[in-house]
Amino acid sequence: MIFSDRLQQDEPLVLDGGFGTQLFERGVKLPNSALANQQYPDAVAGVHSDYIDAGVDVIETNTFVASSLHLEMAASDDADATTLAGLAVKAARRAVEERDTDRKVYVAGALGPSPGAIEADAGDTDFGIADSKVRKAHTEVATAMAEGDVDLFLVETQFSAREAAIAVDVARQFGLPIGVSMTYKYTKDRASGDVVYRTDWGHSAADVVEILSSGKHSNGVDLLPYLSLLGLNCGAESRREEHSGMAYAMEGIRESKKALEGVGMDNVRLLAYPNAGLPKYNRETHGTYYAQSPSDMAARVKELHDSGAWMIGGCCGTSPAHIRAFRAALDAAPFGDAG
Repeated sequence: MIFSDRLQQDEPLVLDGGFGTQLFERGVKLPNSALANQQYPDAVAGVHSDYIDAGVDVIETNTFVASSLHLEMAASDDADATTLAGLAVKAARRAVEERDTDRKVYVAGALGPSPGAIEADAGDTDFGIADSKVRKAHTEVATAMAEGDVDLFLVETQFSAREAAIAVDVARQFGLPIGVSMTYKYTKDRASGDVVYRTDWGHSAADVVEILSSGKHSNGVDLLPYLSLLGLNCGAESRREEHSGMAYAMEGIRESKKALEGVGMDNVRLLAYPNAGLPKYNRETHGTYYAQSPSDMAARVKELHDSGAWMIGGCCGTSPAHIRAFRAALDAAPFGDAG
């Protein structure tokens, strides 16, 4: 079943979890994690395999920082974004083919944020990265992933709705389903007292929908009809622990759902893959751990689904153990239309 057909089914999907930390646990330490696609392909495939064994329906390619802009920042002059993106899909496909599972596993081509503010937000190229460079970088990675046969694109961890629009405009050229996942922070409306999540550039879920539909970054084309999934990921409030992890995901899903309903786009599926709460420092081991354990997060998976999330996974601090617990929680609970 192709992914566009799977979108029509109500049964929720499980997405994978944190990737960079899993590479680190395998001893892979690089200035840019996408370099592992070329230097440590077995480790990359191994992380994917662990998540497949944990019961995922969707794995993301290791391309979060594969763009030429990120490679330039990491001084990886000998690396090529197109090559790394192609190898990332190859590793993901290899893991899918090698695992013995009756479950259909889809490969999502990840398009991460640029390494800094972009011109559309900054207002100039003195401070911001030129929009043309951002578009070119996303085009290189998206083209290689489409040629490598990904099932969908996931424009993820976006701090800017304007960059998300540029990336969606690029991705729509390939005719595959597209998901957009923003990363928000807690704010409160001073007039109403309502909690409103906003990105670093002040974009709420409603702003994301407005900017995608405006055509400002797509030659006048409304991008909402090209959108299959919308939601959020990451999220850790150092001063608002109650708005981190699963709680953050549920509030973000509610706001995303309301924004879509406001423009009559009820057919767009919702996705959420939050951090495992706040990172904490262990004085005894001198290491970092995350506040929400697999059982902590899994206990709220059904509640997250009932809030509207159709695809559920994890971000920073989550592991195959978290995802296995998510799978079990969803399999144990009856599901309905996640909208």
